[in-house]
Amino acid sequence: MLFPNRAPKIATSRITKIAPSFVALAAVATAGFGYFIPSYTVRADTNAAQTIETPMGRAPLSFADLIERVKPAVVSVSVVNDGGASKLAENKKNDKFDKRGGGNFNMPDLPPDHPLHDFFKNLPKDFGQQEERPKIVQGQGSGFVISPDGYVVTNNHVIDGATKIVITFDNDDTKYEAKLVGADQRTDVALLKIDSTKTFPAVKFSTKAPRVGDWALAVGNPFGLGGTVTAGIVSALARDIGSGPYDYMQIDAAVNRGNSGGPTFNLDGDVIGVNTAIFSPSGGNVGIAFDIPAKTVSEVVTQLKATGTVKRGWLGVKIQNVDEDTASSLGLNEAHGALVSEVTANGPAAAAGIKTQDAILQVNDSKVADSRDLARKIAELSPDSPVNIKVWRNNAEKVINVKLGLFPKNAEALLSGDNDQNDNNSNKEDSKPAQTELSQLGVTLMPARSGSNQEGVVIAEVDPSSDAAEKGLKAGDVILEVSGETVKTPDDVSAGVKKAQGLQRKAVLLHIKSSDQKRFVAVQLSTKKG
Repeated sequence: MLFPNRAPKIATSRITKIAPSFVALAAVATAGFGYFIPSYTVRADTNAAQTIETPMGRAPLSFADLIERVKPAVVSVSVVNDGGASKLAENKKNDKFDKRGGGNFNMPDLPPDHPLHDFFKNLPKDFGQQEERPKIVQGQGSGFVISPDGYVVTNNHVIDGATKIVITFDNDDTKYEAKLVGADQRTDVALLKIDSTKTFPAVKFSTKAPRVGDWALAVGNPFGLGGTVTAGIVSALARDIGSGPYDYMQIDAAVNRGNSGGPTFNLDGDVIGVNTAIFSPSGGNVGIAFDIPAKTVSEVVTQLKATGTVKRGWLGVKIQNVDEDTASSLGLNEAHGALVSEVTANGPAAAAGIKTQDAILQVNDSKVADSRDLARKIAELSPDSPVNIKVWRNNAEKVINVKLGLFPKNAEALLSGDNDQNDNNSNKEDSKPAQTELSQLGVTLMPARSGSNQEGVVIAEVDPSSDAAEKGLKAGDVILEVSGETVKTPDDVSAGVKKAQGLQRKAVLLHIKSSDQKRFVAVQLSTKKG
């Protein structure tokens, strides 16, 4: 499970010591087999940090001097969400609050001879009243100062919904109020400005790309214990944690709830990432944490500081990866690119002529690896930018020129329409519709019911041992198209399968509708006859 760091849940860990005899035996065995044991020289310098010479270069014996230099720039971020108390106070000030019913329930003004007069008269005075003190939610996270004038970087989820933001430094009890300059939900980055004319210690983003195995020092405010330092290494790069198209850096420095928004430093004292999530079945640290890479944060912060928002290019398509079976069904020699499963009406792609089932192979001169790669490439471009999109359509490449739009906040909503397939008013047939078994796909099909608004052909059963079952097809799913051809009857599906076999395709591409979601599924063709 991935946890943006919040409510505390402390777990203890047990450290097992290695027996000295085991260490000695290991050293003897190594020497006996003739392996070279490098000598390490310790430089004791009272004016500089103690370091040790290794075959890979100089390494610190302690991180203390480095931490003393960068820790003053790391802050604790405290937020308050008053749950609407400010709005409630404003309403009361403007006499919009009903004193009798709390804005929710009005006591009826009944005549004395009314049967219910005594009932309402004897009710408690506060009956039906709204709670006048909405719950106040407080939270804590971490952040770091990036300029002496008090700009602070943290996570968007740390300050999301906050009505008050307070910044504190580890070596200073002063509480500074901060204002939100801008936030980007897609990368989970927020930029704050301390409301003060003081000069603050600051750190900078690293311009060097981190490598797997580099030291990683995390500083933050876990569980409200400000100024906490942990050390580890960069465990992996370009991790996909299912949070949008952007990659994350994985580290094993201990990161817990409250570290969110805090920095991870390299040995130069530069920020290489911002702590944003942990993987933990229990909610505590298990040595797997994820950082937003410094390059991504720096680019986002630059836009937030200039305009308060992040503007991204927008193509207006819903996409999925092209795997080997999908590539085979399309006639592609290589499994790469992004398959268009839906096109937003009136979006840039629709205006340019991009269609569902197009496989996007290239953006300008850059090859598209997969759907996430396409999303990143488009997001890096400015709105209104002209781009050349190379697609694979009808067994041939085609270049389409598209003028990108501005990525909207509700891009996902634009792709969803009114897909209500309920047919409550239709006449239900007592007899079961005729079913057709199609063993090449491992499914049993039946036509849509008479009088139904349902389109395509319904899957009645799926062979659990078939590739269709492995790809997630299930009873109730609707086949809309087979190899780009619209189908209305089971015979249409059968004809599409035979056409794919005639083209010597190993798989056939189905356009599937499950509930309100549409996607393409490439199903391997069985050699069985059906």
